[in-house]
This record gives sequence, C-alpha cells and structure tokens, in this order.
Amino acid sequence: QVQLVETGGGLVQAGGSLRLSCAASGRTFLRYAMGWFRQAPGKELEFVAAISWTGGTTNYADSVKGRFTISRDNAKNTVYLQMNSLKPEDTAGYYCAADTGSYYRGSSYASTSGHEYDYWGQGTQVTVSS
Repeated sequence: QVQLVETGGGLVQAGGSLRLSCAASGRTFLRYAMGWFRQAPGKELEFVAAISWTGGTTNYADSVKGRFTISRDNAKNTVYLQMNSLKPEDTAGYYCAADTGSYYRGSSYASTSGHEYDYWGQGTQVTVSS
C-alpha cells in the first residue's frame, strides 16, 4: 500500500511560481516511477510530467515544457513539481501518482498515461490569476 500526500498548491498571479511536493509512504518509493497530472473543472485528467524511478528520465506535456520541472529525492520519499511562468490555463487540481510496476519495465520508464499509475494522492489546488 502506498499513500501519497500533495502539498504546495495555492493562489498565484500569472508569471509567478509554485513548487508542489508529494510525500510518499513505503520503503520501496525509490522503485516507483512518479507522475503529476492535473484536472481543471469540466475537463479530463491531463498528464503533466513524469520521472523514472532512477530519476534519469523525465517526460513533460508540451504545454508545460520549459516551464515545469519534475524531480525526486528518494532519501526523502518525495517528488517535486517546480512550476514557473504560470499561466491562468494552468489552473487545476494537481495530483501525484505512483507507478509501482515501473521497476520491472526498466530504469528509464516514465509513463505519460494515467492508466499506468496505480496509486494517487488527494490532490492540491493551483489557481493562477490573470
């Protein structure tokens, strides 16, 4: 069983920055690829970023490339999402997720599909004002 708790959301003006954190329980965190997804009201869940369990591979949605950075600290069982140059269209609930099967798929595996992730946090709200 894996528990994920996101923190760091809030209200920020356009052009500002936020850093989201996702703390994970469990001793095998370092074997999980981790992802960030978001969902705006009335819209489907959208992939944002993912990082392999080694940290050596990262994937980003085109809409956030160059603005967002995903990273992880395996010693702290935490994954981060640094969000810079925020735009009103980034407003959404942000969810972190763990892919516990990723270890067996290779050290560079970092899925962009929500279907690959089997544990999810409760989410943290990010609101960007114009």
